[in-house]
Amino acid sequence: MPKKSRERYPQNCSDIAFVVKQEVNWRCSKCGLQCIRPGNDTSNLSRSERTALTLTVHHYNFVPEDNRRSNLCALCTGCHLSFHTRRKGNVSPGQLSLF
Repeated sequence: MPKKSRERYPQNCSDIAFVVKQEVNWRCSKCGLQCIRPGNDTSNLSRSERTALTLTVHHYNFVPEDNRRSNLCALCTGCHLSFHTRRKGNVSPGQLSLF
């Protein structure tokens, strides 16, 4: 039986993602959008605005087990979704939602 999508990620994936996001100063590597940093006050933002300004980490080769730094990039939600809608990836666009 194939592994479930979440099981394919390492236990320290949050730590890996945090480092990748810090390295790009919480900006999307594709469009340059300044995204929400930990500790930012987001109380004035709607849920959809917070989602749009959330920085995610994408695996270039769509293999979540491959966490070499050269395979990872930080993308805003919109750019990350565009990568997955143009090519069938390791997670469906609906799974990229944070809520």
